[in-house]
Amino acid sequence: MNPIFQYDRYLLKRQIFALTGKFRYFDPSGKLVMYVEQKMFKLREDIRVYSDESKTQEVLQIKARQIIDFSAAYDVIDSAENKKVGTLRRKGFRSMLRDEWEVLDVNDQVIGKLFEDNIWLALLRRLFLSNLLPQNYDITLREQRVVDLKQRFNLFRYELDVDFSFDPAKTLDRRVGLAAGILLAAIEGKQR
Repeated sequence: MNPIFQYDRYLLKRQIFALTGKFRYFDPSGKLVMYVEQKMFKLREDIRVYSDESKTQEVLQIKARQIIDFSAAYDVIDSAENKKVGTLRRKGFRSMLRDEWEVLDVNDQVIGKLFEDNIWLALLRRLFLSNLLPQNYDITLREQRVVDLKQRFNLFRYELDVDFSFDPAKTLDRRVGLAAGILLAAIEGKQR
């Protein structure tokens, strides 16, 4: 597995003033380890993740299974191995009040969930204070929190801390957790 997936903590930044969605993942020392430039006007989402901005080495693919789907499923594929490592499936109507996703293994069996951690803050965010209340998500496997995805308060840029330190045994594949961060940033960007 590529060593860029070894860290316990990452920082995701979304570039605000760009025609396409541009995302950068940084390691704990602040070094760029992944870069995404989301394509515009795609009917079926097909996000490619690269090791740097030159886009010479693709490391991950995040592919929607269907063109338009309120409960979309996104396969996470390791590009070097050309194999699926997991899937994230949005819970359509349940995500209206608070974002909720299912985490699936390589055989499409539900193994966990990704969700906004506080339903009351989620409602406040949607109704009144969208930019003023940072979002906080958890990924759980069998009711055990393994990843914390916490948005930093910043009026000018979207920043998300992705913390895997709750999962020292690495029960969740880091590639799936990092794909979750990208999807959350991309969807949040479209909602604004």
